[in-house]
Amino acid sequence: MGLDDLKNELTGEGVEKASDAGIEKAGDVVETKTGGKGEAQIDKGEDVLDAKIGE
Repeated sequence: MGLDDLKNELTGEGVEKASDAGIEKAGDVVETKTGGKGEAQIDKGEDVLDAKIGE
């Protein structure tokens, strides 16, 4: 791993990938716990959260 790779991982690209993965994982857990009920609302919540974190 070079310095450019490390920089991207610790800023912008790496943070965005990590937040996207975390939001998706949380949404999957909620969908599993609710038995898939309200999937559209959960997906919308994921999108809103991603937009807020991505600012």
